[in-house]
Amino acid sequence: MPVITCIEDLKRLHKRRAPKMFFDYAESGSWTEQTFRENTTDFEKIRLRQKVAVDMSDRSTVGRMLDQKVAMPVALAPVGMTGMQNADGEIKAARAAEKFGVPFTLSTMSICSIEDVAEHTSAPFWFQLYVMRDEDFVDRIIERAKRAGCSALVLTLDLQLLGQRHKDLKNGLSAPPKLTPATMLDLSTKWTWGLEMLRTKRRFFGNIVGHASDVEDTRSLMKWTAEQFDLKLDWEKVRKIAQKWDGKLILKGILDAGDARKAVECGADAIVVSNHGGRQLDGALSSIRILPSIVREVKGETEIWLDSGIRSGQDVLKALALGADATMIGRAWLYGLGAMGEKGVTTALEVIRKELDLTMALCGERDVADLGPHNLLVPRDFEGEWQESGPRASDRTTSVPA
Repeated sequence: MPVITCIEDLKRLHKRRAPKMFFDYAESGSWTEQTFRENTTDFEKIRLRQKVAVDMSDRSTVGRMLDQKVAMPVALAPVGMTGMQNADGEIKAARAAEKFGVPFTLSTMSICSIEDVAEHTSAPFWFQLYVMRDEDFVDRIIERAKRAGCSALVLTLDLQLLGQRHKDLKNGLSAPPKLTPATMLDLSTKWTWGLEMLRTKRRFFGNIVGHASDVEDTRSLMKWTAEQFDLKLDWEKVRKIAQKWDGKLILKGILDAGDARKAVECGADAIVVSNHGGRQLDGALSSIRILPSIVREVKGETEIWLDSGIRSGQDVLKALALGADATMIGRAWLYGLGAMGEKGVTTALEVIRKELDLTMALCGERDVADLGPHNLLVPRDFEGEWQESGPRASDRTTSVPA
């Protein structure tokens, strides 16, 4: 067992053990990947304030998310095709999250189905929904999530169409992988991954194959998916889905203060400040830069969570100190899964909690609930001054985009 000291260690193991197309799927952004890079590098611009000669005993990272007690204010974000990073990956990740005491979110585009994950876990998990044009499919998958005991619906708003991810196109991404000379050569060096995949029956999108009309194999699945993302999703449809769900609602993909206000008006119990990990609108600001404007707009009216770019417990601390109520991690736990399966997800969570705990102490705090701007040194121009332009913009200069 290698010595794991940080998330980067897990990333290196993940790259070594997973097929190239699936590692690249995890480790990529859209177009130039500017937003993908800045999601992490913008965290580095924020400095921490050290405090000494303070009582550091009896520390606690325990928090709450949607009235649920959590070991730390971190949830596992939904990630598509997780079961291709490691066999039965969604089940393994959900188990690790349950044992650790943090929420797990299952993606619509998961390999293991809602029913698979429910059968192999005992704690309620969250379900993430992509809105499809097939309303009957949407209605049925919502009902399936209810029957499985999912305790919250995470409605993703920023993927009505796919941002172009060059690596996925060049690799011919598919689940399961198509056997071309290039993929066969790559798979020949990933024999551990291959043996695990041979032992499982879960190799397709379990929430879709056999559930969507006329989707019975890989070819029909790819055609259905390409046609199904709902380009007409608007706030009125969000309200209708909220009514159908009639439970805890999390709206993910908020990157604008005005959209945050609309999310509150739709009854969101939590909003996730997220740019989809830099995988959709390349050139958008990083989530951490946008966070302060969202906090100013709706703090106290709904829970505000930060997603995209978190790779350490220090990143979690910075997000909380800037006003987030909690955070979500995606790639950080995916690296762990790809590296070491369920144990790797647990290791990723342990690394983040240890970093959060020790950094909190060195900042002079004993409880995550006490973190705030007083723990940070933030550049004066961190949010930036961006001149609005276009026919619907005013002529004023603001600290964040309208």
